[in-house]
Order: sequence, then C-alpha cells, then structure tokens
Amino acid sequence: MEFLKSGIKTVLGSTEPGQQPSAAETVEKLVDRVYSSTLLEDRRDACRALKALSRKYRIEVGAQGMPPLVQVLQNDGQDAEIISYALDTLCNIVTSEEFDEEADNPAVSVNVGEQFTEMFIKSPEHVTLVMGYLDEYDFRVRRGAIQLITSLIANKTRELQELVLVSPMGVSKLMDLLTDSREVIRNDVLLLLIELTKGNSNIQKIVAFENAFDRLFDIVREEGCSDGGIVVEDCLILLLNLLKNNSSNQQFFKEGSYIQRLAPMFLLNNSNSNSDADDSAWTPQKVSNFHCLLQVVRALVTPSNQQQVVTACQRVMQKSQLLQALCDILMSSGVPADILTETINAVAEVVRGDRENQDELSRVQAPSQPPRPAIVVLLMSMINEKQLLALRCAVLYCFECYLYRNSDGQRAVVQTLLPSSATDVSSLSTGQLLCTGLFSTDTLANWFAAVALMHTLVENVAQKEELLRVLLATPGGQRPITLLEQCTNLMQQERYRLQSKVGLLMLLSVWLAHCPSAVKALLETQGTMAYLTAQLCANEHDEREYLVQGMCAFLMGLCIQFNDNSLPTQRREDISQLIIKRIGQETFCNKLSEVSRHEAYSRACKQAQIRAKGASELLLDYEYCKLYKGLEALIAKLVSGFDVDGIELTELTLSSEASALVAQYKGIIRGMDAQIQTLEQSSKQLEQQNVELKEQLSQEQSLKAQLADQNTLLKAQLAAQPTAATAATTTTATATAAPEHPAEVVNEEQLNAARYQANMYFAENIRMTKELETLRQQLAAEKQRADAANESLLATQKDQEDLLELLADQEAKLARYESPTNAANDTNSR
Repeated sequence: MEFLKSGIKTVLGSTEPGQQPSAAETVEKLVDRVYSSTLLEDRRDACRALKALSRKYRIEVGAQGMPPLVQVLQNDGQDAEIISYALDTLCNIVTSEEFDEEADNPAVSVNVGEQFTEMFIKSPEHVTLVMGYLDEYDFRVRRGAIQLITSLIANKTRELQELVLVSPMGVSKLMDLLTDSREVIRNDVLLLLIELTKGNSNIQKIVAFENAFDRLFDIVREEGCSDGGIVVEDCLILLLNLLKNNSSNQQFFKEGSYIQRLAPMFLLNNSNSNSDADDSAWTPQKVSNFHCLLQVVRALVTPSNQQQVVTACQRVMQKSQLLQALCDILMSSGVPADILTETINAVAEVVRGDRENQDELSRVQAPSQPPRPAIVVLLMSMINEKQLLALRCAVLYCFECYLYRNSDGQRAVVQTLLPSSATDVSSLSTGQLLCTGLFSTDTLANWFAAVALMHTLVENVAQKEELLRVLLATPGGQRPITLLEQCTNLMQQERYRLQSKVGLLMLLSVWLAHCPSAVKALLETQGTMAYLTAQLCANEHDEREYLVQGMCAFLMGLCIQFNDNSLPTQRREDISQLIIKRIGQETFCNKLSEVSRHEAYSRACKQAQIRAKGASELLLDYEYCKLYKGLEALIAKLVSGFDVDGIELTELTLSSEASALVAQYKGIIRGMDAQIQTLEQSSKQLEQQNVELKEQLSQEQSLKAQLADQNTLLKAQLAAQPTAATAATTTTATATAAPEHPAEVVNEEQLNAARYQANMYFAENIRMTKELETLRQQLAAEKQRADAANESLLATQKDQEDLLELLADQEAKLARYESPTNAANDTNSR
C-alpha cells in the first residue's frame, strides 16, 4: 500500500504539509494528466494510478475517468501496457462485484456497475473498440478485453447481445479464442460465452455453427469428462444454453452424432457402481458435472420441444446405449440423492411416448435377491414416506411417462390387480404397491398412489372397464368390495385428509370420463351422490375446501355427461333435477369454476413434470387439468340446459311471445330451406336438359354435314350422266344408224331416280336446318331460365342468412330477458 501511495505521489507531485487531497481531487488530477500529457510514460503512469484507485473509489473514477480511458483505447493501441491498464480500470468500474476496499463506502449502491455499463454502451463504437482488442495476442490485453465484455454482458445482457451481433465477426472472434493455448484465456472465454448465449437464439445458432459442439467436447475430454473440474461444468452449462429451447441446434446436435459422444460420459466405474455407498467417489464437483450432463440430456427430449425432434433424439439415445447407461445409474448404489432424482427425471423424458424405450425400461431388473423389475423398486420408493419429496415426485413422473401412450403398459399394471394374475402371492407387483399406497396412513402416499393409478386409465376405456372387476378382501369374511366402492368409501371418511381426497377425486374423475360403465358403478354405490351433494351445499371459506367442492362438482357433472340412463332412478334428468333443486344451477357452476381459479391449477397446467417445493403444493395433476379444461364448459352448459322439472330447456319453455317469435322464424327458415331444395332440383334438371340438348345439337350438325356431302356427290353424278348418254347416242348413230338401244332407257330411269333422291335430300336438309335453329332457340331459353334460377337461389340464401342473424339477435335478447326471470323464479321457489 505504501508503494501504491508513493507511486501516486510520483504522478501527482507532493502536496503541502497538512493538506490531504480528497479522492475526487486526486482522480481529477490523474484524469487531467491522461488528457494533457504528451509523453506516453506519463499517461501510462496516470492510468496505472486510476486502476489502483478504481477498486476503492469506483464512483469518482467512473464519473470522471471513463472518457479519458476510452480516449486511451482509441489513440494508444500500440502500447499493450497502457491498454491493459485502461481495460482493467473500466472492468473494475462496470463490474457488478463489490470489492472489499469499498465495503465501508456508503456512497456505493448495489447497481453502480450497471449504471456505469449503461453510460459506457451509450456509444456502440465503445463496444466495437473493445471487441477489436480481442485480436491482440498480448495476454494482459486479451484477458482484459474478455473480462470487460463479460462484465458488460452480465449487466446489460440484451443490449450487449445486439451490439455483438452487429460487430464485424464478433462471435467468430470469441469462438476462435476457445482454441487459445493459454487455459486462463480459454476459461474466461467460456464464462463470456455462457453470458452471451443466454436467451438469444440467433447467437446460439451462430455459436453452434461455429463448431462449438466439437470444441466443447474436446475440452471436456481433455479435462477428464465427468471427473473433471470446474471447466467441465462451464462447458456443459454453455452446451445447455445452446440446446435449451432451440430446435435448430437440437437437430444439428442429433445429426452431428453428438449424442453418441455424450453417452460414454454416463458410464460409471465398476468399482463405484457395485460397491456399497461410497460417497468419496462422488466429489461435489463431480455431482455438479453429472447434474449438468443430465440437464443436457433433458434439454433434448423435454416435452416442450418439437415432437419430431424429441422422437428422433429418443431413438438415438436408445441405439447409443445412453438409456441403458441411465438405467444402470438408477440401479447403482452410492449415487447421491439429487443425482438419482435428476437421473429418474431424465429416464422419464427419454422413454415418454416412445414404445421401444418404454419396453426397455420395463425389462430393467434391480440387482436384488430375488431380482425385481426396476419399476417396482421405484414405486416402493414412491410410497415410502421416509424418502425425499423430490425423489418421490421424480418416481411418479417417471411412472407417468412410462404409461404415456403405452396401452400395453397400462394393461399390464391393471392385470396385476385382477385375481387371475395373482400367481405368486409373495412377489410384489405394481398394482399391489399402488393399492398399498392408496390405503396407507401416509397422506402423500395416498396422493402419489391415486395419481399413479389414474395414469393407468388415461385415454384407455378398456382398462377403465377392466379395473371395475378388481375386488378387495374385507375383514371379517364379509363379501369383497370393488376398488371403486372402496375409493368412494375412503373419500367419505372424515379421517381421510384433504390432500388424499383430492387424489381420489382425480382418480374417480378420470375413471368416469368416457366410461358409462364406471358411471353406473359409481351411481350404484351407497351414499356417493348424497356426499357429493352435501359437499356442494356446504359453505366453506378455506381455499382448499373450495378446490374439493369444485372437484366434486366436476365429478357430479361427469355422472350426467357420460350417463347412459341405464339406472331408472339415476338418469341424467334425475341428477340434473337434484342439482337444480338442492344446489342451484348458478351455485353449481360457481363451484365448478373454483378448480380453474385455484393456483394449483395454473401450476399443474404448465408442464407434465411435477414440481413442488413442499408437500402442501401437491394437489392437481397435469392430465386431470387437461381433462377438466376439455369438459368444464360442456358440463356447465349441460347443467344449465335443464329447468326445475328436469326438462331440457327449449323454445317451448320460453314465454308465449318469445316461443311464437322463435316458431315464426323457424317456419320461415324451413320454408327457405324447402325453396332452396326446390330450386336446386330445378337447376339440376335444367343442367341435365342443357346437356341433352347439346348432345342432340351435335348429332344434328353431324347429320347435316353428311347430307351436304351426299348432296355434293349427287350433283356431280347428275352432271356426269347427260354427257355419257349423249356420247353413247352419237357413237351408235354414226356406226350403225340402228334404232336406240334399250340401255338408253335404263340410263334415263337412273337419272330420274337420282334427281328424285337429290330433291328428297334437299327437303330433308331444309327440315333439319329448321329443327337445328329451333333447338338453338330452346337452348338459349333454357340457359336464361337456369341463370334466373341461380339468381333466385342466391337471393334466397342471402335472405336466409339475414334471417339467421336476426334470429341470433333475438335469441340473445331472450337470453338476457330470461336470466332475471329465472332468478325471480328461483327466489319464489325458495
């Protein structure tokens, strides 16, 4: 420190005894020295002094020293030392880190670095100027430029990303620095790229196509893969930034065979995987590296990605043995709990919706005596209340993904609950474990088991009907009861806590949806409808109680929507009348909407994975919310469509004037429809007649052409016959002077016949010409009729559309008039 003070005195000169200059005065003199000194050495000494003061007096140096420091960067680029001082000083000014020297300075605010960053980037050429120094090979200059850009990006990420994009070859310069032989430079560039690639898909694509994946994998391999240090973690974080929510980079990663290079990193040493719990192999850094590796895998197959990309990556992961390596980690001992949890989540998303991967997971056996399927072992952890909450949620998510669009897996689980499948009583099955959790005293186990069992029924009506056959033994040798009946009994018990009831209500709702047999079985259970009605009539003020009431309303609505009316006393009309008289239509709809208003609903709708910070947040499931969203409006409309007598509301239940008006409009519309149909038939007939007339006209024209040809031929024959007869007479008279030969008589007769035939053809031609003209006139008349019919049809359709709009307006008005009337009727009935 004394050396630093002596250096500042050398630059500023000595002060008078008893007069100690303030920090602002000292900085002002140094700034003036940087501005005014002509000697490079003096400016360099001033910059060195500013760098020393910038850690303790950041505000003073930043307020006065930023312009001269930028001037140094612009004018003194040939001197590496002064440039390094300027870059380091600027980095100290804009960094968000708080220095120890300024801890006692109350003038330094939390975001002072961000404020100086905003001042610095007001001129975009400042960033371009700093980017230019990345080309300098000098260690101090290059590292100072990297650290300054990193600090700027950390404070103003979006603005700096835009400036780097427009900077000439900006991203390419940064990527070239990854190959710098000096590890410090390379590591600093990794930190810079991590900040630069956050949330900017354009920069992510440029970095990826600048051969980033190859370079990162090379660094990870050099550093020891998952056993490496913090540099491996930085590489994996950058890799995660490039892949997350970027379908182009995900496709490029898959097509470049980088998944195959990722798979070997998950292989554990045999000495570690087969030994007892030995946490010494899992250092904190290795845990961090492994966690990042698993996040990279999940970034490729998360359900929010494009489906075609997810499917392609799932297939490659199966072929490259990556899925097998993940399953080996699941069944290994000594794996830390957070790594095991994240591995379960990764396996879940790798198998989700892919039948081959789901089958492979079902074949995985746990290394136990006797061997058990991995799914059974996972479910044992899920219903074990001693396990961590995050681990239990991960197991449930994995089981859900295993059953997603897997009808064979759903059937296999249900079959383990049927009597015919109980071949080995001593062995645990998935169905037995789920029933154990469902009837456990642990509330969370009840909820997990109910949701897991619900997913065996999602979009599978056949298994819903099969599950109705499941019978449960009762104590005391009484008759066995069905699983559905047991679920309804548990739901009505007071000791069954609210979270458990929510799980059972979700299970029953999915079970009843699109399955009339399940609806009938529920309606036949004793006391169920009375319990649901009592829940909806209760006036609870707890938010969670409102949620249960909304779910009960939804379950009752399903009993109406999917009721086949096979029970004489529990028809759709009967249940609707019960709702109207005991609960009220408006109250029922308000209770039904309570589900969508609950914060648990908004959380569950976002994603299929279950995320909960505490056990109390586990309420609704994604698939249940999906079902509720699709049927809520339908159920509300269905219940609103009945009156107090259980009759569906039609125009007959309206007032006499409204009913007459609606009937009048309907009569007009029916008349319009009949007229339209008549006009359409007439148009079709006219079109058919038009086609026939065109064919007849073409035939007549062809016949006319033939007659014309024959007429021409006959004229030629008539012209040739007199000449031949005269020549023959002259020759005979000259030669013999004998009487006329009988052949002359024959020729004369032929000539007369030909003339007669020609006259006949002429007459026929005239007749056909007149007929052709008549047909043309008829065709023109038919075309006019067809055009008139089409115009009438268009006019009628327009009138009908106007009437429909008018009818819609009238119905809207009737609905507004009807609401106060219904309210008044309800008040009178009460």
